[in-house]
Amino acid sequence: MFMKISKIFIMLLVVSMLASCGLVEGDGRHLQPLSSTIKGQMRNIGSSPSEAMLIRLFKEESILEVWKRKANGTYKLLKSYEICTWSGTLGPKFKEGDRQAPEGFYTVTPGLMNPKSSYYLSFNTGFPNKFDRAHGRTGSDLMVHGDCSSRGCYAMTDEQIGEIYALGRDAFRGGQRSFQLQLYPFRMSVKNLARHRNSPHMDFWRNIKIGYDAFEISKTVPNWDVCEGRYIFNAAGGKLNAHGACPTQSSKPELMAQVMQKQVKDLAEYEVLVAGYDADEADKLALAEKRAAEKIASAERTAALNEAVSQQTQGVTNAVGGFFEGLFGGGQKTSTPTNIITPTPMPRIER
Repeated sequence: MFMKISKIFIMLLVVSMLASCGLVEGDGRHLQPLSSTIKGQMRNIGSSPSEAMLIRLFKEESILEVWKRKANGTYKLLKSYEICTWSGTLGPKFKEGDRQAPEGFYTVTPGLMNPKSSYYLSFNTGFPNKFDRAHGRTGSDLMVHGDCSSRGCYAMTDEQIGEIYALGRDAFRGGQRSFQLQLYPFRMSVKNLARHRNSPHMDFWRNIKIGYDAFEISKTVPNWDVCEGRYIFNAAGGKLNAHGACPTQSSKPELMAQVMQKQVKDLAEYEVLVAGYDADEADKLALAEKRAAEKIASAERTAALNEAVSQQTQGVTNAVGGFFEGLFGGGQKTSTPTNIITPTPMPRIER
């Protein structure tokens, strides 16, 4: 009897824990276990289902990455998924109804997991976050979901979102209170930034690139906040005022020093690439203008030649016509002079 009571108590405790994470509603699809394949992949990188996770998405490449924490605290890429479709263009979301998928840094908590989604399964990105609100941006229900259909969201296949959802669910069960969601326009390389140098979103992209570089260098989750209307990463101190002054101290000074060194190096490379791209464009423009001028000149020469040939042909035609008219009695007729006196015939003499 004691054993039965203990089993019932454990079952109720598990249900209670899942309910506190908002993971027991729905028809059971949210409770599907992870496959042995994905579990094996986690073992291969030194992680497990209960370890913390992080997600990065790249619009231009249409890639969603799931990273898992290892025993030493650093993260390693577990799996990349091809995004089925996403809404809008490169750049952040600004207002409700613009059908633009957001960009930036977001925090996904258990309460943002949706087991009853009409798009199979989903989790909310957390838009608008502190940065978005500081800039007056609006929008709601911006999700990563299944069904491969998007109106402002990131859409995966049902099979993909089922696995991604389960990875998040098991990480929450393992004690992770939230996972970071990093949403990028593209992989934040210098070359990609230079390609998009004329975008009005460049300042924003350079800002979130700092967080991107912090993760790339350390493979640890960068803490983010907002001050002076921009993202700040690994800042020292407590919660910041979104429009207040940014602190000068960092919670990870050595890492952020490396990040700043990379920023300086990347900026120099960016300027070289941009100068090259601009020079190439100037050369292409000059070449196009030269070719256009050559075509115009050629057309004018052709027109002038055609006119000259036409005039010569007309002259020859007139000359030949006059020759044949003269030869065969054609041409202009002459009139009989009116002052010529016609002689009167002499009378006939009879012999």
